[in-house]
Amino acid sequence: MSGDGFSSIDLSGEQPIVEIPRDYNAAVDFVGRHAGGPHGTKTAVIDDAGHYSYDALAERVNRAGNALRDLGVGREQRVAMCMLDSVDFMAVFWGAIKVGAVPIPLNTLLTTEDYDYMLRDSRAVLLVVSAALADRFGPILDNHPFIATVVVAAPGDGSLAGALDLDSLLAKAADSLAAAPTSADDAAFWLYSSGSTGRPKGVVHLQSDLVQTTGLYGMGVLGITEADIVFSAAKLFFAYGLGNGMSFPLYAGATAVLMAERPTPESVMKRLNDHQATIFYGVPTLYGAILADASLDKAAGSSACRICVSAGEALPEDIANRWVERFGVDILDGIGSTEMLHIFISNQPADIRYGTTGKAVPGYTLRIVDDDDNPVAPGEMGELLVNGPSAGAYYWNNRAKSLQTFQGPWTRTGDKYIQDADGYFVYAGRSDDMLKVGGIWVSPFEVESALVAHDAVVEAAVVGQADDRDLIKPKAIVVLGAGAEGSDALARELQEFVKDRLALYKYPRWIEFRDELPKTATGKIQRFKLR
Repeated sequence: MSGDGFSSIDLSGEQPIVEIPRDYNAAVDFVGRHAGGPHGTKTAVIDDAGHYSYDALAERVNRAGNALRDLGVGREQRVAMCMLDSVDFMAVFWGAIKVGAVPIPLNTLLTTEDYDYMLRDSRAVLLVVSAALADRFGPILDNHPFIATVVVAAPGDGSLAGALDLDSLLAKAADSLAAAPTSADDAAFWLYSSGSTGRPKGVVHLQSDLVQTTGLYGMGVLGITEADIVFSAAKLFFAYGLGNGMSFPLYAGATAVLMAERPTPESVMKRLNDHQATIFYGVPTLYGAILADASLDKAAGSSACRICVSAGEALPEDIANRWVERFGVDILDGIGSTEMLHIFISNQPADIRYGTTGKAVPGYTLRIVDDDDNPVAPGEMGELLVNGPSAGAYYWNNRAKSLQTFQGPWTRTGDKYIQDADGYFVYAGRSDDMLKVGGIWVSPFEVESALVAHDAVVEAAVVGQADDRDLIKPKAIVVLGAGAEGSDALARELQEFVKDRLALYKYPRWIEFRDELPKTATGKIQRFKLR
């Protein structure tokens, strides 16, 4: 085991081994690992404002931790972060952890009402907000019962009455900082779930969780090394993005490229091209949107890219195949969750089967069970349960939901899956989204995948709708590509297209054309808004 509070990862055996000392502070492990040594001058982060070495990042983290401590933030107190992706996000996140406080990255695309709920629920004592997002907090901060201090970070022109400036605080703070004596089992940070089926739930993650996902997926599956340049379209506030764009590259000594703006096909391809990223992380809707623009070819991206990753939703097989055909790079489809912190089922570079999510990431075990929690036979659909070392400890202040989800070593995912005869896991849909048509379960994802294989379709969402006999049948909401126009004739063509590919009872009885689909900030289609 490594000394100086560092963890160690051994990938030499059949199963990866992640060893973590009992006395452990994640900020020391991730930020201190490369600072002050031979790699200290290597570029750790590239954001919209510039380049930062590992030494510079470590100093900025120390200044942030000291600034928080100087403002009265104590151990185990919560620090809310509504920040665009930048080196300042990393500085505040790791600085809070280093002094024993608990950072809570918040989704940057929510409403004032959402933020009010999460600030009250978490009882955070301090808020750090990017200036561009500050206006969303103005109406809720007067006489707030818990927030004692507000700090505003660039970029942006926004301001809040009485708020402090992050740059000024960092400039005044000391650049050396002793880490708080935390343990591997201490709470380190929270992430709020998407809240697609109710109020967001605060998932409490431990000091040891980030290094577990780094070892098991980042190094064990992706093989990330110091030679990699990584770019994640998924933002740092998202569990998927937090590993992609921060913990994986920092541990490995790689370079992370961050982007504050919204990930459009054009902005994403520009970052890939400008920095010649070797690993790209996206979501299925983004891959589909890039493919829909014929001008975005291989020359528009990164010639150095060695692997792409997809999560957030299942990747349709047609999108994966078209991506490989155009860009010559495989996409590793996987599934993770806020509760498990990162991907726990994945295709692997040497074992890719499009149309499936792959197999368990080494270090995780899986079960598919029926409604009575009995194992289902291969080829039968059931709910997916996962057992792994990165599971959240519980939902904050929500015992009932915690007991439903975290059941001993097993975490219920709420996803329906089938394991095929070869052991690959095939996604069927969220439990809440499944349709029963004529007494037979229908996977919305299966119908959507058939629809997006049509040349005219960019995106599709399938929900249930009652017919004139009050029986539930599939309805498709479809987004068309450039040059295609919705019509009754095209709707009939799409219905026949699906009938040729799936069992007859699965075809959509109604097709509605829209300009866009409602999505979460992480790119997941919000089917509940379409029902």
